[in-house]
Amino acid sequence: MTRRARIGVFLAAGAALGALLLWAYAGLPGFGHYRGPYGFVLNRIATPERHVTNVVNATTYDIRGFDTLGEEYILFAAVVGVVLLLRGRSGHRDAGDRVHSDLVRAGGTIMVGGVALVGLWLVAFGFVTPGGGFQGGVVVAAGLLLLYLAVGYRAWSAAGDERHLDPLEAIGAGGYVVVGLVALAIGLPFLKNMLGGGDSGTIWSGGSASFVNWAAAIEVAAANLVLYSEFLKQYIVPIARRRG
Repeated sequence: MTRRARIGVFLAAGAALGALLLWAYAGLPGFGHYRGPYGFVLNRIATPERHVTNVVNATTYDIRGFDTLGEEYILFAAVVGVVLLLRGRSGHRDAGDRVHSDLVRAGGTIMVGGVALVGLWLVAFGFVTPGGGFQGGVVVAAGLLLLYLAVGYRAWSAAGDERHLDPLEAIGAGGYVVVGLVALAIGLPFLKNMLGGGDSGTIWSGGSASFVNWAAAIEVAAANLVLYSEFLKQYIVPIARRRG
């Protein structure tokens, strides 16, 4: 297929997708006019029944935990697909360190721990305040990416070593399923909360759903780090090598 033909196919598909999006947005209710009733029911039962003050996380990891399992594996499959496309085509690993400012390097190194700590806080208190495994996992991964941005590729390559990240991603994805299987083993429905609600408003709220929350955080953080590693090796390292 010629380049002009590919552009034509892209424009036609983009126009069709744009029309569908406009049609979908036109049917949305106005701001502040929620139609319910699902959200109203969740607001009413989340704290009394689950002892969770963050209704979004109570829904994500407890009330509809099986749906979230599918979402987690969508991310897992997407990362596997990207890795299969890019792995084996990457450039040389030693791109050199391009950050020469000692202040940037020192400040960036300190921020790695600070950003990662914020991510862990978002995961740990996900059932109390806005946050959770998906959000916290992304922040933790972003914190570690600061090693590359503030220090250089050599420092990043240690944290982005896929020999360590691949098992972590598998543990996060598999751990979610293990929590559900444990519930089945003791005679409960799959992913049923086995430990009750815990203490509302504290880090101990959520019961066994907190294990699911942490499993999602591990998988999301590792998956994003694997993506960063593959894209850096594919696009950044060869460029730095040519310039060097």
